[in-house]
Amino acid sequence: MPVTDVQRLHDKWPLRFARGAALFSNGYSNGVIGAVITLLTREHPGGQFGTQFHSKLLASMVYPGTVFGMLLCGWLLSTVGMSIVVLPVVVILCSVLTALVAIWNGGRVGGLVAGVSFLRCVLGMGVGAGQSSGCVFPSEWTEQDGVVKNVRHRWLVLGTKTMIDAGFVLAAFVPLVLYWRFGEQHLRTIYSLSLGLGAIPASVLVCEFIVWCWWITPKYDNYSLPKAVHIPIWLTLKWYWKSVLGLSLAWFIYDFIMYPFGIYSSMIINNITGGNSSLSIVLGWSVVINLFCIPGTVFGIFLIDCLGVKTTMIIGLLLQAIVGFAMAIMYSQLTNHIATFALVYGIFLSLGEVGPGSCLRILAAKTGPVVRVGGQIYNIAAMIGQVGAFIGTWVLPHIIDAFGGSQTMKGNSGPFWIGGGLAILNAVVTFSLVKPLTHDNMKAEDKAFCQYLEVHGVDASHIHDGI
Repeated sequence: MPVTDVQRLHDKWPLRFARGAALFSNGYSNGVIGAVITLLTREHPGGQFGTQFHSKLLASMVYPGTVFGMLLCGWLLSTVGMSIVVLPVVVILCSVLTALVAIWNGGRVGGLVAGVSFLRCVLGMGVGAGQSSGCVFPSEWTEQDGVVKNVRHRWLVLGTKTMIDAGFVLAAFVPLVLYWRFGEQHLRTIYSLSLGLGAIPASVLVCEFIVWCWWITPKYDNYSLPKAVHIPIWLTLKWYWKSVLGLSLAWFIYDFIMYPFGIYSSMIINNITGGNSSLSIVLGWSVVINLFCIPGTVFGIFLIDCLGVKTTMIIGLLLQAIVGFAMAIMYSQLTNHIATFALVYGIFLSLGEVGPGSCLRILAAKTGPVVRVGGQIYNIAAMIGQVGAFIGTWVLPHIIDAFGGSQTMKGNSGPFWIGGGLAILNAVVTFSLVKPLTHDNMKAEDKAFCQYLEVHGVDASHIHDGI
């Protein structure tokens, strides 16, 4: 079989599946900690968790690891295969070890928080290792001639952001199922298994990679991927600085809003009910709220096809701001009916996925040319976004306290005022700094960027080898 045919097979199903599965695993690993914190709040009442230091530490420590993992991936890993190896192995080991630490800590809060926080930071390195390969390489595939132009962005979103959201939904659903099975008296078992089960989606990646490496690839002795051309990052920033700035700010604000509101959703429901309702109610409504993110991305892809990526992102942000302000104004009325509150809360998160959730990854991955150099623009913007998620998970409890505390109406409505305002700010940033995309934007950028590299002494003649 010719090399080109092997490359088509190489891209056709194994790595595409792995990229989506990697992002699904990332979504579960990021999302499950919210339910775990809620369970720990019930197991250790009296201020040990909730809006206190321990909950913020557990919720946020995965993000520094993710940033470091993305830096490590961009520096050392030049092939998508290596990224797919690093991600599941680290996630599997850390998920299992986290579960063991949680189940064997003997009820000591300090030991549990220290052990789980450290392991989640390491787990974040595995999550970060799969971030760029999970979107940059599929974006290059969508630029191929065989893909219909007016649906290129659609398949990219379905294979990336929708998979992350599906992982978040499962991360909320698994603790609920375990609660139904074990009950109120076995909370430690529930949150330990919830953490440990994160190893399962990562294990699927390992199985896929074993099949590919030991069964398919050895059949083609003459096939190898050429080494990617190194492009200095300062050249990329010099050419794309405005786009990088706009995408980084937009991603920072998006993650600052969406990750804390998603992770703390069960805690917010718990605050509304005063901690008196059954955990099945709290966890169940958390599943419903997170479930709204999936139709958000699906609806977003159809708007993208009709309106374009940049316009869709701005519309989604403005609509999210309107819903956020409405929730803040009518918070007392909404919380009198938990189903209505969960519905509107879910719409708030869903509109975030219609806008930046569906669009940011496309904009970051496809702003640059078709060159496989680690996705420099994407990595920079995504890393800044993870910083926003880290800060957001720490700041949201302080916002609640600043507005009056979790036991007051103003305290719980305050974050929605902030969230709505930041959504408007994000729309302004997007309008001012982010340039619109065409369906074949990467190819349009390719020629100009290669000429730019040649002027600066970089040999671009082999820059497309292995793509």
